Amino acid sequence: MKKKLGLVMAVLMVATPLWASVDITCSAPPDSFDVTVSYKVVGEVNSVRGFALDIMVDQGAKIKEVYMNSLDPNYWVYPGSIVINTTTNPPTVSDKGTPVANPYDPCLPGQTLPGLDSNGITIEMGSLYWPTGDNSPNAPKLSGKLLKFRVDKKPTCVTIRENAIRGGVVLTNPNLNPTVNAPQYCMTGGPVECLPNTVSYYSTWLAQGKPECWCYPRQCYGDADGKLETTKTGTYYVHFNDLNILLANWNVKGTTMSVPGICADFKHDYETTKTGTYRVHFNDLNMLLANWNVKGTNIPADCGGSIVPP
Repeated sequence: MKKKLGLVMAVLMVATPLWASVDITCSAPPDSFDVTVSYKVVGEVNSVRGFALDIMVDQGAKIKEVYMNSLDPNYWVYPGSIVINTTTNPPTVSDKGTPVANPYDPCLPGQTLPGLDSNGITIEMGSLYWPTGDNSPNAPKLSGKLLKFRVDKKPTCVTIRENAIRGGVVLTNPNLNPTVNAPQYCMTGGPVECLPNTVSYYSTWLAQGKPECWCYPRQCYGDADGKLETTKTGTYYVHFNDLNILLANWNVKGTTMSVPGICADFKHDYETTKTGTYRVHFNDLNMLLANWNVKGTNIPADCGGSIVPP
């Protein structure tokens, strides 16, 4: 039987608080829509045991994605969605879930922000390690990068506060009730395009409606979806998912195309033959085949785009 762990923090704050503080800050490069959330324990040697935070953006922005590959590996317990398989001995984690809390959580109605594709998310991230205690070699560091998320527009400001009903920020020592300092962070600069105008096919990108997939750093080598595929023989950026996107859009006539078909236009041109004009044709197939089965990151990430899908 599988058991879904309830919204319970591993360590509860109790009375007799002692002084400590935790600084939570944000940062974002000027040419990016990605915001990194960092933490730092001040005045104590106690590490953070768990985070329950509300993250909000303003000025009409929405949080589109929390990058799963950006999460601090020390905080891998997501209390709201982790699934424990109790049929094994000892019990095992069958699904880690996600740090973004379910906005429709029946246990905490009205205590959770709307979630992805809105202006606010609630995140829950806890640590679990052995041996326990701050002297453990497996204890989380006193500072680090907790997560990274993407917004859909700039400029925007980010506000972070504790979600008190879920425990807020909890230290290893339950007698320490930390003060959480999280100053508002505002991104600078106007809207940023994911493809710079110095790229040779920039004008073609504009004419095609700025397809985001052309901003993947290996798209021009045959990577239509921007993602790694793992098989028994290795991990590849150019493989069957990309081939399937190309084949599904093979021989579609015209000089313009919508997503996902345009993602297979690796050469960013169109070909005219006796039967018609095509954006996805032999030039693109040859590019994909030239990089087929090239393992891992051996394909250069230099196509010019700035988007790396999670």
